[in-house]
Amino acid sequence: MSKICELTGKKSMVGNKRSHAMNKNKKRFLANIHWHKIWLNNEKKFVKMKLSKKGLRLINKKGIENIIF
Repeated sequence: MSKICELTGKKSMVGNKRSHAMNKNKKRFLANIHWHKIWLNNEKKFVKMKLSKKGLRLINKKGIENIIF
């Protein structure tokens, strides 16, 4: 499965890894994405979502009901 945040849409990026001698090698920068279970009060059940750390902070700040519905 791809590592894409279901809330913010964050995904991996491609860039260059630079050494001290400024040699460049292609590198894939992965987003910090994990599975989380979130309780929905309206539906009285848990929902499993793939979220980034920024998505979790957004839920803590605004509330899950304001973001999803």
